[in-house]
Amino acid sequence: QVQLVESGGGLVQPGGSLRLSCVASGSIFSIGTMGWYRQTMGWYRQTPGKQRELVADITGSRSTNYADSVKGRFTISRDNAENTVHLQMNSLKPEDTAVYYCSIYINNARYWGQGTQVTVSS
Repeated sequence: QVQLVESGGGLVQPGGSLRLSCVASGSIFSIGTMGWYRQTMGWYRQTPGKQRELVADITGSRSTNYADSVKGRFTISRDNAENTVHLQMNSLKPEDTAVYYCSIYINNARYWGQGTQVTVSS
């Protein structure tokens, strides 16, 4: 089993910043080839009535990928010593308002965190 716990959401004014964190845990990571540091971690977001969309992901070798809508404003990073992935969000816009989820695909299954609400409003 895998547990993902997000934190860092909240209410922020347009142009502001937030930093989301996701801590991963689970016995599966102790299996040699399943080590957390090898895994691609992703941040997704979802608004009511819309499909969940990828915001950014980062591979075990720290290659990153971003949705066009957040390029230049968001930065994904990871701390392998703490099994943690971060999403630094700058220059936030009202359209960034959503529930943000941390996710991992491992051992033929996708796992999700419980989500953290980000609201961008004046």
